[in-house]
Amino acid sequence: MKIDKKASAHWEGGLKDGKGSVSTGSGALKDIPYGFNTRFGDTPGSNPEELIGAAHAGCFSMALSNELEQVGITATIDTEATITLEKLDSGFTVTKSHLVVSVSSPGADKAAIETAAQGAKKNCPISKLLNADITMDLTVSV
Repeated sequence: MKIDKKASAHWEGGLKDGKGSVSTGSGALKDIPYGFNTRFGDTPGSNPEELIGAAHAGCFSMALSNELEQVGITATIDTEATITLEKLDSGFTVTKSHLVVSVSSPGADKAAIETAAQGAKKNCPISKLLNADITMDLTVSV
């Protein structure tokens, strides 16, 4: 099976004075503004790292749900991803995605959830895509 999903970006102007917008093929995001100040400052709008973080958090949560389902566990999962962008000698590089995950499943086996979380961290498609150090803090309520 092959699935193609599309997103697009529009940009006008130079790096620091320019502005752009991003959209997804589904229309879930449409003309969301981004620019130098939304990426490196505090101006309202989005940025590529934030969008990658949302994608990683969403992908991981779904992958964990699948891993848990395989061992008969249903849970409530909340995931936050922090994407680290650093200026290296080679230029700006995404160096890390850190997941903070909270799993609640009353009565479930904590060790099984922890094992499933490690599998999801390793195997979610966005984790596989990112060439960065992917770390995770996990809180399990059973």
